Amino acid sequence: MHADEFFCPDDPDGIVRFNLLLTEFYQKNRRPMPWRDEITPYQVLVSEIMLQQTQVPRVMQKFPVFIETFPDICALSRATLEDVLRAWQGLGYNRRAKYLLLIAQEVVDRWDGIVPDDPVVLTTLPGIGPATAGSIVAFAYNLPVVFIETNIRRVFIHHFFHDASGISDKEILPVVSLALNGESPREWYYSLMDYGTYLAGKIENPNRRSKHYAVQSPFEGSDREIRGKILRLLLERGPMDSDLLIRGIESDKSRTEGIAFQMIREGLIVQEGATIRFP
Repeated sequence: MHADEFFCPDDPDGIVRFNLLLTEFYQKNRRPMPWRDEITPYQVLVSEIMLQQTQVPRVMQKFPVFIETFPDICALSRATLEDVLRAWQGLGYNRRAKYLLLIAQEVVDRWDGIVPDDPVVLTTLPGIGPATAGSIVAFAYNLPVVFIETNIRRVFIHHFFHDASGISDKEILPVVSLALNGESPREWYYSLMDYGTYLAGKIENPNRRSKHYAVQSPFEGSDREIRGKILRLLLERGPMDSDLLIRGIESDKSRTEGIAFQMIREGLIVQEGATIRFP
C-alpha cells in the first residue's frame, strides 16, 4: 500500500481505491496469529482482552500457554483468580485478567458458554468497551460492525484526514462505515490492523492528530510496576503478612500501601487481619 496516497470520504472512487490498496497490502503482508489461524469465539475473546494495551508480539507469546491452561470458556469460568493471574503474568494491566474471568463466568451462566454476537450486549460485560465489543463480533462471527481502535484510527486519519488535526472518532466512524467490506468484514479488519502496524513504522504517528491522543506514562517507577510486583510476590510466596509484602516491594511504604489498598478495593487481592492473599 502507498503511504503517500490520500482519499476523500465523499468520493466513492476514492473509497474503492483505498480498499483495493488495502487488499493488495494484506495479500502480501498477512501476519499469522494463533487466534486468526484457528478462529473460535472463545479464542477471539481471549485475544482481544489480551490485546488491550499490549503489543501483538507479547500476546503471541502468552496466548498459546493461556489457551493450553484454559482450553475453553467453561474451563476458564471454573478457574480461580490466582490461576488466571498466574497464566496472565507478563501481559500487564492485570485487572484485565480478572475481567476475563468474570466475563467467562457470565457467558457460561447467562448464555450457556456462547459468546454473544451483539456488540451492545458485549459492552455490558466487565472490561469490554465499544472497540473490544466490535472487534469480537467482527473477528469471531464475521459480522459487519463498525468500530475504531488505535490502528484503524491511524490508517483513516492518515489517508482521509491528512491535512486536519484535532480529529474526533465521531468524524472517523462514518468513513469507516463507508469503506467497510460488508461481505468479508473479518478479513477487511485484519488488513486494517496489519496495515496500521506497518504504517506506524513508516511515518510520524497520525494518531498525534487525534482529539483523543494521550501519551502513556513510563512503566518504570509507575504504579503499574508496583502493582505487578505485589502480584508476583503473592504468586511466588502465597499469602503474606502485609508488612512483609510491603517491605518486599522496596518502594515508598505509604505509596505501596495505598496501591495495595486500591487493589483490595478492586478485588484483585484480599486482606484478612494481617494477611494478604488472593480471593
